[in-house]
Amino acid sequence: MRWALVKVCLAVTTMVVVAFAVPLGLVIKEMARDRAFSNAEREAAVVVPALSITTDRDQLERVVAAAGSDDGMAVHLPAGGGQPALDLGRQRATAADIAAVRELGRASTAEVPGGSVLLQPVALSLGTAIVEVYVPESEVSNGVGTAWAVLAAVGAALVVGSVAVADRLGVRMVQPARRLVEGAHELGEGKLGSRVPEEGPSELRLAAVAFNSMADQVVQLLANERELAADLSHRLRTPLTVLRLNAASLGDSPAAEQTRAAVAQLEGEVDTIIRTAREAKPQTAAAGPGAGCDAAEVLRERMAFWSALAEDEGRKVRVAGADRPVRIPVVRADLVAALDALLGNVFRHTPEGTAFAVDLHNGEDAVIVLVSDAGPGIPDPQAAMARGRGSGSAGSTGLGLDIVRRLAESTGGDVRIGSSVLGGTEVRIWIQLDGREPERRGHRGSVRRRRQGRRALTFNRSRSLP
Repeated sequence: MRWALVKVCLAVTTMVVVAFAVPLGLVIKEMARDRAFSNAEREAAVVVPALSITTDRDQLERVVAAAGSDDGMAVHLPAGGGQPALDLGRQRATAADIAAVRELGRASTAEVPGGSVLLQPVALSLGTAIVEVYVPESEVSNGVGTAWAVLAAVGAALVVGSVAVADRLGVRMVQPARRLVEGAHELGEGKLGSRVPEEGPSELRLAAVAFNSMADQVVQLLANERELAADLSHRLRTPLTVLRLNAASLGDSPAAEQTRAAVAQLEGEVDTIIRTAREAKPQTAAAGPGAGCDAAEVLRERMAFWSALAEDEGRKVRVAGADRPVRIPVVRADLVAALDALLGNVFRHTPEGTAFAVDLHNGEDAVIVLVSDAGPGIPDPQAAMARGRGSGSAGSTGLGLDIVRRLAESTGGDVRIGSSVLGGTEVRIWIQLDGREPERRGHRGSVRRRRQGRRALTFNRSRSLP
């Protein structure tokens, strides 16, 4: 916007300067010409009284010498009274021009080499005498060049001044707009303390006021949401305490131990939610270099937890790829939450006795987790990925798949829902190891990833349920 304003001002000022300077320059040139011929008329007027009094050659030569140089003035007397035609001074005009002026009886000018001549007729008793005054070209253009130079300098100064003023005005307009853009970027990056100085033109000042007000409201809304999440999570402490006391009285059976472990884990999750809400830290974030967890270990642990329930419901379970360590840049608690969300969906949305499988594949630059089942499948996978939509059944909030999606996207990966070889749903979690955005179109990395995906599916189909 700054340079656009400068260009517009430069164009407008240049047009104005040209529109005024060119006609003014022509007027100056014409005024210099009129001044030169006015001086010539005054010189000719000095000779007219002498011609009215006498036609003596000697006296007229003295008058011409007194009026101007012999080289600049000439007098042409007609023949009459027994006297031949008389020419005094240096004649520059042609005989035809002199005859034409004598015939017309009025002053005229004629172009001659080196300048112009003024032919002034004077009526005498003998006829019409012609006074010729030479006007050199230097006298006609005297001062014109200087005047034009002054006009050009003034025009250039006006253009430069207007450009400087436009540039300052553009800076005054652009800087607040640029600060507003930077503030919006910082706010979008999560810097909630970003504010914009309320200065500049009135429109941008009002925009800055509105932006700062919006930022304050965003901070307040986030604070309210955090407090609400913390309060709602805190309300779970009472029923959890009851569950923990009831679990303590179940005895020492394996089911009792699992129940107590589940209650302890649930208490830990509630405490984590409360701390996260209070500290305003995201629950899912990419781990730094060297951080993360062993996906195979987490998968074995969670499958050991869910296998007891699967055995009770008569479900066949298969786990593959968890026999070797697989390091991923994901926080352990986040991976546990994602696996529990997917496995919980299998138990929640498929009938008892439905088989399911979990496969872990370690690639060169990505790790793939496949959770498949033999259930009825998902009619609309895209709608199932929408946060908060759920399946429409009781107890479904639609947040489980969103938790999985945010975990994958935090590493640069993604989540896909498709059809399983078992006949039901297959959820594929793509966890990027190098933290880059997954490239898909026209890139060798995308070809490699598609090949890995095909190998994973082939491996999945080649295994059979126990």
